[in-house]
Amino acid sequence: MAVQDITMRNAGSGDGDGKERTPAPAGGSRQTRNGRRLRALEPLLWLGPALALILAVVIWPVVEMVRTSLMDISSTGLTRGFAGGDNYAELFAEPDLPGVVLRTLVWVVGVVTVTIIVSLALAQLLNSRFPGRRMVRWALIVPWAASVLMTALTWRWMLNNFYGVVNRVLMDVGILDKPVNWLAHPAQAFAWMMAVAVFVSLPFTAFVILSGLGTIPAEVYEAARLDGAGPARTYLFVTLPLLRPSLLVAAVINVINVFNSFPVIWAMTRGGPGFATDTTTTYMYKLAFDNQAVGESAAMAVVNFSLILLVVLVYLRVVRGREETG
Repeated sequence: MAVQDITMRNAGSGDGDGKERTPAPAGGSRQTRNGRRLRALEPLLWLGPALALILAVVIWPVVEMVRTSLMDISSTGLTRGFAGGDNYAELFAEPDLPGVVLRTLVWVVGVVTVTIIVSLALAQLLNSRFPGRRMVRWALIVPWAASVLMTALTWRWMLNNFYGVVNRVLMDVGILDKPVNWLAHPAQAFAWMMAVAVFVSLPFTAFVILSGLGTIPAEVYEAARLDGAGPARTYLFVTLPLLRPSLLVAAVINVINVFNSFPVIWAMTRGGPGFATDTTTTYMYKLAFDNQAVGESAAMAVVNFSLILLVVLVYLRVVRGREETG
């Protein structure tokens, strides 16, 4: 009986299922914590290469740019010590800087505004059905796929006063009596550079807006038609409001690209004559390589970077505001 009672007690200690339970090892909780830590670090295996690339290509050059702007660097590239804000003081004392800044503002606002307006019309055309629409869409990609430098050099050849096709065509139709050196006069050269910048910016902007048009449901237009809205009112009060996200993306990316558009300006006029067609981007280059003012050029680069960063922060603020109100 005693043996039977002991056996029954041992069987009852198995939580009612007749099976004995093996106690958990003492280090089990520690192994569980280590496993959780490893799982938490697992995304770094995938994000690590991208983070390393950002650190090497973006973060380190920015840090080096700011450091250079605070150093006293000779024309031969030797660092002579800490300069503090002297480079910035010399930069803001440059007599040509106000005109360059004003020209940069006209350059960015003018090119982006014209690009957006023309792209809206172009995207609306490409969104409609007509014979050869696919071929037209493919043709629009060509200026986008081509090198910006090659496009700018082609336009410079076309505008040449001796053998350029622009003068030849204008003389053949009777608009000009003699060839004009378009790139010799600052105002004319700057206008032509803006036209070329618009030309190379159109494909990307048009396709961004075209993708936005593709997301608008047909039921929205049907409802507007039933309410008696005509084409103009439908476009102003239906299409444009629904295109705001696409327009915002296109505008911000165009501002960044146009602001940093070095090839168009340098290939066509090199910012000349003098500084007459320079923007802050080409002006920065001239400070470094023509004036050998490396620290001053780095200060100009910091100013340029700060302006672009401000544009991005405003964009993120607007997007967050739209998400919160939406």
